[in-house]
Amino acid sequence: MCELFGFSSARPVRAPTVLARFRLRGGGSADNPDGWGLAYLDSGRFRLYKEPAAGASSALFAKLGKSVRSELILAHVRKARYPRVNTFANTHPFLESCCGKEWVFAHNGLVPEIVALERANRSAVCRPAGDTDSEHAFCRLLDEIARHFETASAGEGRGWFEAVAGVSELIASSGKFNFLLSDGANLIAYGHDRLHYTAPRPHDGPAAADNVQVMIATEPLTDEDSWRAFAPGELRIYRSGQLVAQVKTRPRAAAGSGGVWPAAR
Repeated sequence: MCELFGFSSARPVRAPTVLARFRLRGGGSADNPDGWGLAYLDSGRFRLYKEPAAGASSALFAKLGKSVRSELILAHVRKARYPRVNTFANTHPFLESCCGKEWVFAHNGLVPEIVALERANRSAVCRPAGDTDSEHAFCRLLDEIARHFETASAGEGRGWFEAVAGVSELIASSGKFNFLLSDGANLIAYGHDRLHYTAPRPHDGPAAADNVQVMIATEPLTDEDSWRAFAPGELRIYRSGQLVAQVKTRPRAAAGSGGVWPAAR
């Protein structure tokens, strides 16, 4: 059921070994053959590459994994479920502009209830290019973020993190909702029921103290014992490899979830 990878560091570095292992999760060492995508920060802007094909056999993904040098990376390999259609538009990550920033998003899980709700939302800040429940959930998150930015001072402080946590709890209550989200500065990770992180650690080298790194993945990608599971419903926010905020949510069981959503505007 899809897999996620995120990376945050104090300065740009390469991560060829871990990206090679993650690429193989796309139809090689795991059954996620229905698309792959890689977004990374380059000179303050996101570059996004993706294909509706198996990552394990992608020459482009292999090349990028060796050459990408960045302080922020977000990647995804897809097991198509909603819908079971492999197209470029249905392939994660998704990229949207909101509140004067670029945002990227990738999801693991299944939240089909969100589709009809977002289609009925007349004032949504974005409209999905594809048909996935994931992209509709992304638009719902951005809608909540936009509302907070309208009332806060340019979204400063941690208030909008808590707003993201609140709507994430609602979406998770209708299914399974693990995701990675970034605005180019923060790496936001929500572990509803299946996500792991590495404890931030200095990267080897003479400038180790200035280059703390953290990795996030659906399943641990190295043999190190530093991987930890997210607590159920935990939202963690990293900036430059450091944990800057942490919010605990309590999604309720998906069964009978009707009625937890506010009315579409």
